[in-house]
Amino acid sequence: MSAEKTPRRPPRTQKIVAPRKSAHLVGVAFHNDDGHKRITKGEKFTLLGGSQTAHEAMTESVVKTFETLKRKGRTLETADPREVAELLQKHYPKT
Repeated sequence: MSAEKTPRRPPRTQKIVAPRKSAHLVGVAFHNDDGHKRITKGEKFTLLGGSQTAHEAMTESVVKTFETLKRKGRTLETADPREVAELLQKHYPKT
């Protein structure tokens, strides 16, 4: 008498949960003549490097982008990446 083995299933009490979608914005600027290391961190973004002017411009653009998304009822995770890119460009200060 041969006993066939059936594949094991997970117990019915276990739920298979899809991983949560997460997003984080990273901005990097390379032009810097004064030797300062600039890092600005937020809950959903990190900005690295750049001159004081460039770093401030990146910060302003990101903050305004997040404000606009919030006003529209969206988050970085739920917004279309093209929309985020357009908003970042729109909010980047003109020099």
